[in-house]
Amino acid sequence: MKKISIIKRLISSITVIGYCLLVIGLVSCDDMFEPAEENKRQLEDLAKESTYAHGLLIYAYERLPYTRSTQTDIATDDAVTNVTTNNYLNMATGSWAADNDPMSQWDNCKNGIQYTNLFLSIVEKVQWAPSAVSKQQMFIDRLKGEAFGLRAVFYYYLLQAHGGYADDGILYGVPLLTTAEDGSSDFNQPRATFADCVKQCFADCDSAIALLPNQYEDIKSEDEIPAKYLALGANVSGYNLVFGKKAKNLMSGKATEAVKAQIALLAASPAFRDQSGVTSAEAATLCANVLKRIGGLEGLDNTGNTWYKNKTKIDNSTQTEIPEMIWREDRRQDNDQEKENFPPSLYGKGVVNPSQNLVDAFPMRTGRPITDPQSGYDPQNPYANRDSRLAEYIIYHGSTFKNTVISTGIDMPNENNETFDNLNSIETSTRTGYYLKKLLREEVSVSPTSSSQQNHIYPRIRYTEMFLAYAEAANDAWGPTADPTGVGFTAYDVIKAIRDRANIGKDEYNMPLPGGDEYLEEIKSDKAKMTELIRNERRIELCFENKRFWDLRRWQMPLNESVKGMKIEKVDPEKEDSPLKYTMIDVEDRVYNSSYQWYGPIPKSEVLKWSNLKQNKGW
Repeated sequence: MKKISIIKRLISSITVIGYCLLVIGLVSCDDMFEPAEENKRQLEDLAKESTYAHGLLIYAYERLPYTRSTQTDIATDDAVTNVTTNNYLNMATGSWAADNDPMSQWDNCKNGIQYTNLFLSIVEKVQWAPSAVSKQQMFIDRLKGEAFGLRAVFYYYLLQAHGGYADDGILYGVPLLTTAEDGSSDFNQPRATFADCVKQCFADCDSAIALLPNQYEDIKSEDEIPAKYLALGANVSGYNLVFGKKAKNLMSGKATEAVKAQIALLAASPAFRDQSGVTSAEAATLCANVLKRIGGLEGLDNTGNTWYKNKTKIDNSTQTEIPEMIWREDRRQDNDQEKENFPPSLYGKGVVNPSQNLVDAFPMRTGRPITDPQSGYDPQNPYANRDSRLAEYIIYHGSTFKNTVISTGIDMPNENNETFDNLNSIETSTRTGYYLKKLLREEVSVSPTSSSQQNHIYPRIRYTEMFLAYAEAANDAWGPTADPTGVGFTAYDVIKAIRDRANIGKDEYNMPLPGGDEYLEEIKSDKAKMTELIRNERRIELCFENKRFWDLRRWQMPLNESVKGMKIEKVDPEKEDSPLKYTMIDVEDRVYNSSYQWYGPIPKSEVLKWSNLKQNKGW
């Protein structure tokens, strides 16, 4: 049986991993292959060998469901891809099924849960530091806390991908497993209710928060050591060994608080709120708890929306924290994103093509949507006087990128007389008239003759996401300008701060416009319009970070909005200085059925295998 085989291999394939990997957090390893004869170990052996025991937790970290590239956005109205064989493209154009689900988190997250459950079953039996009582207890507490926090993450992603209503009208989550499975386990487990899954996630988060420091940092005096460890004889060096800054990218207290807030926001969303047991007020309070730790709006990083290109902060990130990050991977030096997404004239593959739909979501500098009659938007000069984030996140016709003017029009060569970047010019050209700019480092070169790399930071949870989550939940619970909890800021305050960071209400020289952020001030007392604005701000701020697909589903918004692009051509092709003509074009239809695809499927193979596992309605 497949699951029994996984359990056997899980124990016997753990490789020796030193403490240096403990603090780094993630290592590369092969999948769970059958072991060599001399490398067999049983659970009871792990208690005697801490490096092997810790391998269970390392394997759980390896299964964290975060990515380093834009993937799911190309299955939404925000982008398409020029890779015709892409699984997400095929899914978005009609092939999404219970036995063909690129969004599935089932196997990966369930394996992660099995690893955490196994680890929790032995963590207190392992000799982590047998010669020092205080270190032994600190290691047990930290490692247990990490495991609880990781398990909450895995369940969160399972709920997001697979939670839904069955034919009986009940909102289900997934089977709840809090103990490790073995060869004697009953694998035919029913799905727990969504509400019960949320309760378990909250319990795991609370357990983790009770055991973990808010963040990992070195202390300088014994006065900073918690009393329970001081009573066991802990000293500064011992405390820093376990809880110091070298462990900073592991699951921490603040990361767990953020995960709990994410779970609450999901549960309080329109798609789940009727049976989740969580209200928007609860979600807002949990988000506020995260934000109060950085002083609320005072902690909003002024450069947080462009963290990916802040060379100074990224290059110093091993020594100092990046203010925008709640939880992230270790810094990596690579050029993978650039290879995939630079325009073809710069030797990239132009894989992710932002949509006209997304471009149209960026407001004017006055804050007004381009559909507003007072906005001053000119369809024949569409990129003038727009929100500054448009130029930061998207390469459009005439953009300068890597000191090169990018031309995406029809038959419009660039300065090197190349048309590679033109709309549909070659296989790697844009299909929409736009290229991705967000997440890319311009200092990178992917030229075959002079390739270079730069440091990159890949976030798991950003503070901006938490601010937007608070604004969404607070507005839904209390309206735009109410603060019944006394947290010190409202949904309106958050959106104003985020838009001010983007220079909304300011001219191109960063000077205030006479009316400031006109649209925000106009709607600040209208809950419904503020809801639309908050969702639009989330779309902009988190674009290309694999959030849009899940947001559309939890908001129960249409999934099948067709993707548009922009065709740009000269009015008179014979004239060098001819004015340009801008025409919106259809690029790709989205083939979804929102009546049931707001909720993803349970894998067909699992439903066929286990009679107690109910499928979501429609699948």
